[in-house]
Amino acid sequence: MLKKAAALFLVCASMAMWVSCGSTSSHYLYAAIPGSNEIVVYREDPNSGVLTQLTGSPVTAGQAVQALAIHPSGKYLYTANSGEGDVSLYTISTAGALTEVTPRTVVGVGPTLLAMDSAGKYLYVGNSGSYNISVFSIDASTGVLSPVPGTPFSVGVSPINMALSPSGSVLYITGGGSIGFSGVIQAFSLSQGASTLIAGSPFATGNSPYGLAIAPSGKVLYTGNNTDNSISEFTINADGSLTQLAGSPLGTQYAGPVALQIDKSGAYMYVANQASSNVTGYSIGSDGALTGLTTSPFGTAANPWVLGTDPGGKYLFVGNQKNSVIQSFSLDTSSGTLTSVTSYSVPGPPTSIVVTP
Repeated sequence: MLKKAAALFLVCASMAMWVSCGSTSSHYLYAAIPGSNEIVVYREDPNSGVLTQLTGSPVTAGQAVQALAIHPSGKYLYTANSGEGDVSLYTISTAGALTEVTPRTVVGVGPTLLAMDSAGKYLYVGNSGSYNISVFSIDASTGVLSPVPGTPFSVGVSPINMALSPSGSVLYITGGGSIGFSGVIQAFSLSQGASTLIAGSPFATGNSPYGLAIAPSGKVLYTGNNTDNSISEFTINADGSLTQLAGSPLGTQYAGPVALQIDKSGAYMYVANQASSNVTGYSIGSDGALTGLTTSPFGTAANPWVLGTDPGGKYLFVGNQKNSVIQSFSLDTSSGTLTSVTSYSVPGPPTSIVVTP
């Protein structure tokens, strides 16, 4: 992203202009709306965080589209269609428009999660209904998926969330947990898409670990534990195994943490609290320990469920369930404070938000 030129910034007439002062490259935001089987598409102004819906949006998607993933090239979007057990591939035009490439790729039962390595070589699909993970290699020139031999592989739990280490060498999957029962984290070592369960797995965490995030350093992992209103903090060891930090889990005064988002710098983490209708912010210490921001919490619309961020690290996006809106917040990188930009109505509760590189 180009630096803002101070002199030009002073004469910007509108931060919502498509070619505005400062950064000139727009990003595109995509949100999955499973209730209407659609993807909503917006252009994001990188200077203001303002979103404008593209002509032709919403785009028809697979049945109960649940999760989205964008290839690091920015050329391909993948969707997990939980209602029909497959994955869709879309090409992304330079103007952000989506064109589906058929046929869709069959996976397991109830695919609800997607993860991709930073090089864009492999796509991982979490099948919540069949308790397994489908793995595909990605053709860099076409985006087409090819199944990796030996997959899908069983994970022993219905996946709630999953995330890859920054190196792409370890896949972490949360599952299980309810009142009185601890959730777990399964860790798999990866090589050419193939998996090996890491010694010590599963690792115990809090109840209903819906939130999952890994620091950009690859040294710390967090879970947001929905049922017991806590955040668990883990050190990631050299072999990919986990050690819980002293004082973890961290109890919160806000109810229903369901989504975690670490900012681009790795300095702050944000937590969507579904039952409290707010987002809490934390600074991340050198050892991974969390400290609440004094300006937190930040109010949202009712029942925030999903978080996303832009590649510049300047804006945070919140998808809310009860009143079906997406909110844009500016992020002060010096303090971690969030400031509301505006809200956008969508056809139904969003479950996944991604932004082009």
